[in-house]
Amino acid sequence: MKNIGHGIVAAMEDSLESTVIDVRSTQKLQRPRMWRVLLHNDDYTTQDFVVWILETIFHKASGEAFSIMASVHKTGLGIAGIFTRDVAETKVKRANRLAEEHEFPLLVTMEPEPETH
Repeated sequence: MKNIGHGIVAAMEDSLESTVIDVRSTQKLQRPRMWRVLLHNDDYTTQDFVVWILETIFHKASGEAFSIMASVHKTGLGIAGIFTRDVAETKVKRANRLAEEHEFPLLVTMEPEPETH
C-alpha cells in the first residue's frame, strides 16, 4: 500500500509541476501603469510650503524642489513625481491633508501617464 500511495503523490507532484511550468511559460509580465502626481498653482499657498511638501513627501533635493515650485508658479501646473497608482494615491492624500492642516488651498492631483506602445 505504501508504494501505491507514494506513486499517487509523485504523479500529483509531477502534474502540479508541469501545470506551474505551463502557466509561467504563457504569462507575460507587464509593467504597472504609472501615474503623475501634479501640483496646481494657486494665489495663496506659499512657495516655501510647496518646496517643503516636495522635500518632505516627494523626497526632492532642495534645488529640484525649488525648480518644480517655480515651474508650478510660472505655468500653473507641475509634476511632483511619477509613481505606481497606490504610491501616487498615498502621496496625493498626504500632500492634500498637510495643505489643509496648514490652511493652504494647494491642490495635488494625479493622472495616468500616457501609454506607450
